[in-house]
Amino acid sequence: MKHLIDIGDLNVEEALTLLDTAEAMAATQSRRVKKLPTLRGKTVVNLFFEDSTRTRLSFEAAAKRLSADVINFSAKGSSVSKGESLKDTALTLQAMGADAVIMRHSSSGAAHRLAHAGWMDLPVLNAGDGTHQHPTQALLDAMTLRRHYTNGGKPAEAGTTLEGARVIIVGDILHSRVARSDVQLMALLGAHVTLVAPPTLVPVGVDDWPCDVVYDFDEALSKPADAVIMLRVQRERMSAIGGGFFPSPGEYHRAYGLDILRFEKLPESTVVMHPGPMNRGLEICAQAADSSQSVIVEQVNNGVSVRMAALYLLLASKGTINE
Repeated sequence: MKHLIDIGDLNVEEALTLLDTAEAMAATQSRRVKKLPTLRGKTVVNLFFEDSTRTRLSFEAAAKRLSADVINFSAKGSSVSKGESLKDTALTLQAMGADAVIMRHSSSGAAHRLAHAGWMDLPVLNAGDGTHQHPTQALLDAMTLRRHYTNGGKPAEAGTTLEGARVIIVGDILHSRVARSDVQLMALLGAHVTLVAPPTLVPVGVDDWPCDVVYDFDEALSKPADAVIMLRVQRERMSAIGGGFFPSPGEYHRAYGLDILRFEKLPESTVVMHPGPMNRGLEICAQAADSSQSVIVEQVNNGVSVRMAALYLLLASKGTINE
């Protein structure tokens, strides 16, 4: 495994290798001493050009639990704010002796550019690039769903897929790298995915995605689902290009929010998911977010295991994932 850039680069066997390795990593975290010596002597750089809490801290925790040294780089306050190019930043990191780079960037394709431009010879993990991809988020979502769909919330057996699972993803599909990655991975693992959004928040070309698209949330919920994934309304991306994607927050919540009425109609077996951060009262009500059916905190916990697995396969194992 050389890089983890795009879910589309993985086949079923490779995706399952990542998920099964994540389960193995999760098993080590129940021990009294959680730290493993696996990456001792390695240096991992968190290269974040966008704000992040969960992803950055999760990658940092994952690297440290594998005994790697971590350097946190933020574009704010760095030479990037003085005009330094991505190429020169990459050359600097290689010269400093980094062993892997985890990058989040506002531009789609930035992680692929960093990995394949020939500027450095380091593994790159994509922590989110524009509206394009967020592979580790998709993997932690799949890990969480796989546990609940196949084993009552307990660790899934090795090799288990999501064959036959029904997943509904609701909200700001247009700006969501999570939606793109989730659709690809869950369909790859055998799930049936339905996207729900207002027409203004559905991207061009969605007909080519391996999923169904509907514009009525209640219609989508008329058939029992194994998971409902609520997406954050990315108002910061909307305001940058003038907004106007829906009439008002109240109107959006009435039509596309998981409000108390919709939540109470869900089967008890349906898990509620959200990649975070949540806009309570907009895409999801507090009752749903804090309920026993919510696995949102579990997603965060599984995120550390998934990122431990990715770092392990990149830096400590030959693995079988595409280079």
